[in-house]
Amino acid sequence: MEEKNDLIKVGKYDLRYNELLSIDIEELDIFRSKGLPAHMVKRKHYNCLKYIDYLPEIIENPDYIGINPNENDKSIEFIKKYSKNVLVGVKLEKDGQYLYVSSMYDIQDSKISRRLYSGRIKDANIDNNENK
Repeated sequence: MEEKNDLIKVGKYDLRYNELLSIDIEELDIFRSKGLPAHMVKRKHYNCLKYIDYLPEIIENPDYIGINPNENDKSIEFIKKYSKNVLVGVKLEKDGQYLYVSSMYDIQDSKISRRLYSGRIKDANIDNNENK
């Protein structure tokens, strides 16, 4: 990742996700790089650029949350439904000091359905309602 002064805080990991996802991640701050918009353009994720200011909301109140199975329980996926479904990938920094937004792109309804069916993602709203 980048120098700490090149990062913008966008949220804090909520420990309640550990129980929902059967993982153990500390309650760490979540940052995005100042270069995230350029990265999204490079990866042709133009559809999600307008949602970059919504990162705190997506992280604090996702509709779905899951784990990327290729990342050994150190990569969390937050999905929020707007006019597009927006997936935000968050990874643990190599020294374990903080979490950072590694990717942000739109995801189709059919992929959400498949990931729910396979158990890769969970409905985060069920857990939110139980705690209110």
